[in-house]
Amino acid sequence: MLIASKRDVQKHSVHTLVFRSLKRTHDMFVSDHAKSIALDDESHKMKMGVKLKADYSAVLHMPVLKEGTDRVSQLPGSMLGHQSYTQPGDDPEYLITGTHAYPSGPGVALTADTKMHRNPSEGGVHSMALALPPSQARLDVSRTASSVGDIHRHAGGAERSHPPSTAVSLLEAGGTRNSTLARKAPTMPKPQWHPPWKLFRVISGHLGWVRSIAVEPGNQWFVTGSADRTIKIWDLASGKLKLSLTGHISTVRGVAVSNRSPYLFSCGEDKQVKCWDLESIKGDLSWFYGGLFCPDDVIVCIRSKANVHTLTGHTNTVATVRCQAAEPQIITGSHDSTIRLWDLIAGKTRATLTNHKKSVRTLALHPRQYTFASGSADNIKQWMFPDGNFIQNLSGHNAIINTLAVNSDGVLVSGADNGTIHMWDWRTGYNFQRIHAAVQPGSLDSESGIFACKFDNSESRLICAEADKTIKVYKEDDTATEESHPVNWKPEILKRKRF
Repeated sequence: MLIASKRDVQKHSVHTLVFRSLKRTHDMFVSDHAKSIALDDESHKMKMGVKLKADYSAVLHMPVLKEGTDRVSQLPGSMLGHQSYTQPGDDPEYLITGTHAYPSGPGVALTADTKMHRNPSEGGVHSMALALPPSQARLDVSRTASSVGDIHRHAGGAERSHPPSTAVSLLEAGGTRNSTLARKAPTMPKPQWHPPWKLFRVISGHLGWVRSIAVEPGNQWFVTGSADRTIKIWDLASGKLKLSLTGHISTVRGVAVSNRSPYLFSCGEDKQVKCWDLESIKGDLSWFYGGLFCPDDVIVCIRSKANVHTLTGHTNTVATVRCQAAEPQIITGSHDSTIRLWDLIAGKTRATLTNHKKSVRTLALHPRQYTFASGSADNIKQWMFPDGNFIQNLSGHNAIINTLAVNSDGVLVSGADNGTIHMWDWRTGYNFQRIHAAVQPGSLDSESGIFACKFDNSESRLICAEADKTIKVYKEDDTATEESHPVNWKPEILKRKRF
């Protein structure tokens, strides 16, 4: 019997059950909704007093109606003090304006939309006239009545709509109306002139794409990592090969030289981070100090021989890591289109910047300012430390940005996968030069990508690692001047910053 009774129970949909519950609730409280709540006079009076204080605080100084004039309307006296006002035009000291036309009756109904402006006195009119510049200082005692009336009409509104420090719209001689001084639209400041850069040297030696560059702190040599699985050390002055290091079994994607100890760090697609002891290398090309396993989407920061911190949070491959001495000490960009500023003490994210819509492949920290730039296929963006406040977009390099570099003179360099290099003025974002060098003979035209670029420590040379298996070095053109290479810039209205 119990089983049969359970089968007889009718099953209802969730929608029906919710509807029935709502109906029961409505029936339970319908009597409360039907009752009309009595209006509390004291609360209503307080509400109106607050409203009058907020709406009419600017006209609380209005004078009391002079004896003998007609009382036409009266504001509630709880806040304004029983002040009456005359018919418009009777009292020359005040001008009543509003969104509705004045009624045809004997009085003016003051509403919340009505505004009152105090007109200047005769002495004020002549003082304003004497304060005009010489081109307009033609007001004197013989000023026509119509032009003085115009000042009465317009100066009162200007006194309220503009602070005392701003200029007031006045009339030119002859009674013609002069428009208010319009605020100038913000214009882009003139960019600083930078000499153009030209190709200085092409270095060959790698058998694969050159993916990374690092310059030694003494500025005597630099290091490159390549897809041929080797690390090569080059003389910076002559461009000659000094040493080749083998040990990675896949593409070397990053190299860094320590400025405190004779260590060279490298990381590759074989998921290893190697620390090379430069003092121990004496021709044996397979020496390395140690290897650390680097999982996907995890940042490994090395301060000693052991793993000190492992920071997690990115949801896709980490493409770039930058470190600095100030807070935040670590900044990362990822293929999840975000930039993270890390709190190294707490071991967690301090801020996450989500303005980019494409993968963030590169970051560049300004050597003097507390700012940095990020490169992506959608835009190059500038940010301000420590919270990552947005500064501006640098638009125009319409390609996948693989690398950024900036020097102390405010020259920002962006390299893209199509082999183009753009030079930018850091302060204004003005693109003053574009370079597209030819590929090495024997390489395909498609092998013209720029994978890494870096200024040397003197900031007089720019080193670029490219897909045509070469390293190109650029220098400033010493013969260029502002006359021979002028800034092709015209003042224009500053576009609204888009995030």
